[in-house]
Amino acid sequence: MKKLVLSLTMLVGVLSANNAAAFDGDINAGKDKSATCAACHGPDGNAPLTMYPKIAGQHAEYIYKQLKEFKVGMTSGGKEGRMDPVMSGMAMPLNDQDMKDLAAYFASLNMSEGSTPEDVVAAGQQLYKAGDAERGIPSCAACHGPRGNGTSLAGFPKVSFQHPEYIKGQLEKFRSGVRANDHNGMMRDIAMKLTDKDIEVLSKYLGGLH
Repeated sequence: MKKLVLSLTMLVGVLSANNAAAFDGDINAGKDKSATCAACHGPDGNAPLTMYPKIAGQHAEYIYKQLKEFKVGMTSGGKEGRMDPVMSGMAMPLNDQDMKDLAAYFASLNMSEGSTPEDVVAAGQQLYKAGDAERGIPSCAACHGPRGNGTSLAGFPKVSFQHPEYIKGQLEKFRSGVRANDHNGMMRDIAMKLTDKDIEVLSKYLGGLH
């Protein structure tokens, strides 16, 4: 457990150094290019359907990374990057600047607030903030922060206020290995230790975490 926490701390430092350069996306250009995104993610980046993620207020660097990896997923036939039947196809015509502009635009918007059901607050808080040492599950807050805001320089996404259904789906994909674009397999290693109940509790807890 101590080794895992130490490795996470070291990773934050390494990623921060590698991403120190300013993000150079154009917000206005991104807005002009965002029309097709609205069908799933909403005109303001707050997806009306909970199967799709809210991307308003998400870190630009993270959005950019995902767009690049969706494209790689398609070009590699799913062997690399992140493969999604919808998003990989949407990312194919985008060039690097398109991706940066879209990322900058959606990052400039505000993510709508969510809520946490009272019956998961205690269990969710325990798992998110403290993890479970006996099962080798580290604190989620170690990477995503105490309020779930993530870290742009380290590449950890904002997870607070996200749709619970979307979070649940992604944790299940990490657990099964269907999604494998996490750095050094960190999320897969953690997700494999989560039970269905853990995932349900965490997903609902993060919906209102702020």
